[in-house]
Amino acid sequence: MRAFQVLLHTEYTVFLRDKASLTFTFLFPVIFILIFGFLMRGMGDVEDARLGLFVPAGVESKILERTVSSAGSMSVTLYDDQPSLQIALEKRAIDFGLIWDDTKLLFLYDSSRVQENYAFEEVATGITADFNLARQGLSPVLSVEKIHVGREAATDWFNLVVPGILAFSILSAGLFAVSGHITAMKERKLLDRMIVTPMRPIALLAAIICVRLAVVYISTLISLFIAMTVLHLTFDVSWFYYTVFVVASTLGMMGFGTLIALLVRKPSSASNIAHILSIVMMFLAGIYFPIEIMPSYLRTLSKALPLTYMAEALRYATGVTDMTNARFWGITVAMFALAVVLLPLLSRYVVSPDRR
Repeated sequence: MRAFQVLLHTEYTVFLRDKASLTFTFLFPVIFILIFGFLMRGMGDVEDARLGLFVPAGVESKILERTVSSAGSMSVTLYDDQPSLQIALEKRAIDFGLIWDDTKLLFLYDSSRVQENYAFEEVATGITADFNLARQGLSPVLSVEKIHVGREAATDWFNLVVPGILAFSILSAGLFAVSGHITAMKERKLLDRMIVTPMRPIALLAAIICVRLAVVYISTLISLFIAMTVLHLTFDVSWFYYTVFVVASTLGMMGFGTLIALLVRKPSSASNIAHILSIVMMFLAGIYFPIEIMPSYLRTLSKALPLTYMAEALRYATGVTDMTNARFWGITVAMFALAVVLLPLLSRYVVSPDRR
């Protein structure tokens, strides 16, 4: 027990002195959340959209104005001519425009707003359908009521992204914690000196795991707190589920890290492999881009990536999306299983003298 305490204190001291690891673990997730939050928060939200409307003189527009005003909480600005409407659209004084010439509805969009135009086009489709019915004196046969399925309605598209960023930081920290650290110790011949002592290989990994678990958990809490306070996002966090899954996923990713440490000799190689794997998974696991918009073969590939399921489980634990308890615990147990199988099995091969 005394030996393990010494190893634990040593790993804690080494981590505090590693400025790169401190920055990567604590600062990068916060930077990602703040940058993408301020740039992309509210993307695709049309609740406060601004519509510009132009109707030539002499054209009846009362029915259209009633239809547009009932389409939601959009603000509507009337323009006297088409050029002024187009100028306002170019300057982004409005989000999209509408022209009614008594024969057809013409919608104008800013071509540079690729992502948001999908939402504006959906609104335009609804306005067109309602306007056609209103001109015939008809009303919709069925009414539509939006009901959120889950514990807490996501107030913003970025609510989905934040748990994904937390999952990505857990993945990266887990991969680098073992692979980069152990290979660095091998390169500096530190393992050669430690192995001749009575130290058990699993004891060293256990010390690394304990320190990194605490660090990763604190890092995710800081990132989540900043997202809630700075970006004013709302989460309904189940702290029990959240804590259990952060621990399980961190351990599981450390298990993957032992595979990398087993295959490479240099810290730079281990870091490069871990970096490439994490970046590929970040783009294919639906962290920043929805999986639904990807080609079918990429959607299939995403199902084979652990980060996909980590993001889903964290979104559930933070109350953003819903899933069955069985699915959540299935993902959690799978992460624990990776750690239980890989860490003890590979510890004797990873914590070994450098291969000549």
